[in-house]
Amino acid sequence: MREYLLVILTGIATTYLLVSPVKSFAITIGAQSKVRDRDVHTIPTPRVGGLAMFGGVAGALIMASSLPHLRDVFEQTKTAPAVLLAGCLIVLIGVADDLWEIDPLTKFAGQVAAAGVLIMNGVQMYTLPTPFGGSFSLSQAYGIPLTVLLVVATINAVNFIDGLDGLAAGVVGLAALALFVLGYHIADALTYSSLVPPSLIAAILVSVCAGFLLHNFHPARIFMGDTGSMLIGLLIAAATIQMTSQFDPEIGRAYETYPLFLPLVLLPMVVVVPYLDMLLAIWRRTNQGMSPFAPDKHHLHHRLLRLGHSHRQSVLIMYGWVGLMGSCMVAISFVPPNSPNYLRGVVSITIVAAITGALFMVGWPRLRARRAAAAALAASAESDEPRPRLPV
Repeated sequence: MREYLLVILTGIATTYLLVSPVKSFAITIGAQSKVRDRDVHTIPTPRVGGLAMFGGVAGALIMASSLPHLRDVFEQTKTAPAVLLAGCLIVLIGVADDLWEIDPLTKFAGQVAAAGVLIMNGVQMYTLPTPFGGSFSLSQAYGIPLTVLLVVATINAVNFIDGLDGLAAGVVGLAALALFVLGYHIADALTYSSLVPPSLIAAILVSVCAGFLLHNFHPARIFMGDTGSMLIGLLIAAATIQMTSQFDPEIGRAYETYPLFLPLVLLPMVVVVPYLDMLLAIWRRTNQGMSPFAPDKHHLHHRLLRLGHSHRQSVLIMYGWVGLMGSCMVAISFVPPNSPNYLRGVVSITIVAAITGALFMVGWPRLRARRAAAAALAASAESDEPRPRLPV
């Protein structure tokens, strides 16, 4: 754990320190977000902050390569070159989009190519753990398309929610933290060394999101742009793929599969908000005869603002949803497999908390508006009352 903490601190510091020169570079080359109708910021803001995040990834990997326990990731697997090469490609596509707004088809091709780089370096779906014990082996005909689908869907899901200051970095950072804790716990319980690479990717992702969030939380001084949103989407997809497909079926049967199956469902559970937002946006746009990639101002975070939440409140609500799902998934991994009642309790608490959070999200702005209206009415009534005249 100490080595992971050192890598996380390195990633945070590197990302944080690189943001200032990247910001100056963005201003110099004119990479600033103009104020558009669908945006919520009111002044031009530098973007391509994802360059600093990629620098944080590289710095954290360099630190990991010098540590005794994590050095095996570089000597026994191709995880490090896979992350760097795929990340470099997706960053180049992101920078081009942030500067010149390239067409969606070109972006999609770049995302598929980045997934291909991961696959060529061994980061792909080989097995699917099942909730009933063991796992299914996947042939190349199924494993490769499934890997590409997961990578591209996750990249675009993260890209779709990058509409409020600190939203994408916080949501993905919380999801990566849940993945890291889950992977570390399972590897520690099973002494399963093959979980070190995905745990390392998750730890690095936590660090770069945290380091960038120090500059990006409202009011943001810099945006990550497509450069950053596609990068962190790629990384969390890579961590999930490796964590899902690294299990031996015999170990799965011995451990009765609860923790071994969780990586398969953890990603859609903890990023259910961006996935849901992406699916709703695609349905909404295609239903109106528009391109699925056409921008609009009807994302979930826009709806939260229209409900009456402030910028920070909207972001914190989204954090709460993701944190709740992630913590419940991690908590289930600590439950003995022969404790179904406790498992049902965790699921019940999750459902109740989600419903409560949804009611709060919708009801709190209206309650606050009613209180403000009542206070204004009371103040108006007091001002209309005749005041006693002073004796002459």
